[in-house]
Amino acid sequence: MAAERLVVIGGDAAGMSAASQARRLKAADALEIVAFERGHFTSYSACGIPYWVSGDVEARDDLIARTPEEHRERDIDLRMRTEVTELDVPGRRVKALDRESGKTYWTGYDKLVIATGARPVRPALPGMDAPGVHGVQTLDDGQALLDSLDALGATESRRAVVVGAGYIGVEMAEAMLKRGFEVTVLNRGEQPMATLDPDMGRLVHDAMDGLGITTVNGAAVTRILTGPDGRVSEVATDAGTYPADVVVLGIGVEPETELARAAGLPVGPHGGLLTDLSMRVAGHDAIWAGGDCVEVLDLVAGRTRHIALGTHANKHGQVIGSNVGGGYGTFPGVVGTAVSKVCDLEIARTGLREKDARAVGLRYVTATIESTGRAGYYPGAKPMTVKMIAELRTGRLLGVQIVGRDGAAKRVDVAAVALTAGMTVEQMTALDLGYAPPFSPVWDPVLVAARKTVTAVRGAGS
Repeated sequence: MAAERLVVIGGDAAGMSAASQARRLKAADALEIVAFERGHFTSYSACGIPYWVSGDVEARDDLIARTPEEHRERDIDLRMRTEVTELDVPGRRVKALDRESGKTYWTGYDKLVIATGARPVRPALPGMDAPGVHGVQTLDDGQALLDSLDALGATESRRAVVVGAGYIGVEMAEAMLKRGFEVTVLNRGEQPMATLDPDMGRLVHDAMDGLGITTVNGAAVTRILTGPDGRVSEVATDAGTYPADVVVLGIGVEPETELARAAGLPVGPHGGLLTDLSMRVAGHDAIWAGGDCVEVLDLVAGRTRHIALGTHANKHGQVIGSNVGGGYGTFPGVVGTAVSKVCDLEIARTGLREKDARAVGLRYVTATIESTGRAGYYPGAKPMTVKMIAELRTGRLLGVQIVGRDGAAKRVDVAAVALTAGMTVEQMTALDLGYAPPFSPVWDPVLVAARKTVTAVRGAGS
């Protein structure tokens, strides 16, 4: 009997995790695996790109977990610089373009995995495609940015404008600062980090100002201006114009689903492919999808959302590979946990923001506390702010946001577990967390926030 053929579109986290897991479960004589990757790299950490650009990570190859050659050694036919340009779902085949030779050809499949990732949001504004304007999503993007920085040479005054103040924006602002640039961040929102509530975003704004990063809120970019050489020279907004030797787009990403849309596959309200718990595309028994191109269930809100994170992509790949390879796996959903930093300021969130709770019709209370990451008397104790959101009456935990230093960000993991378990804030106050003065006050900041939120819930119900 001829081997089944699995075709994988996308050679990064979700795609190659799926291929690798399927190979562990089925040998090459039972399952042929063909994978297409349009870029130059595979199985790399996109989340590490800002730290490579900043110089914290010394070499590009440090971000690569597995090379194409290593995948091929495991009997995975990985075809680099090859882009899938068309899906024929009824005919179970894909059309591929070899970017080096220009050759196109069709490849049939028995099972298909779509892991096309996400693309940086690039507004259709004048000058947005000018030299010196960079999105940062792939290793190819990161290399292009570094090449652009090298081309500028060493001058006394180099100016970088970062458009957007989400995770990518603040991380790239730090990278440019470490590269010796004068950095301006242009943000359309009320405060940086729109994944936080504005009161917590204000803490990030203040810290960025203290680091020497100029943050301009309420500034919508209208065009990119260029100099006589055609390269970017200024960024114009509805609030003013800002000089720039390089522009980095940190507006965010959107699912890369044009190929799937054209084939008639189902997409959700946020533009991502819709799958069931096994990561199988809804209504298509032979097609799976994972990574940044899909929408996932928010376990707190009860709705799908698009979250582009490598942690999810790798888990999706493991689930898909298990199912394709004859095993069994499911991905139940997420609570929306994410952490980031700008220099020594740590930023974390999980669950719902206030506006998220309102959007799904939840009534809630909030509590915000200030504490320290260690016992107050222990050397090096630094402040942190914790905001907690709980459902009115029931006290069910809905979300937590943390801004601080000295280990603040990973404290959000306690809240992520509590959210997944559906705990109330009162139940959280009894959690048996580790304590010693170098690591925490007697009452961990998360538990202090839980106690204050309990009081808010009781007060609102009286």
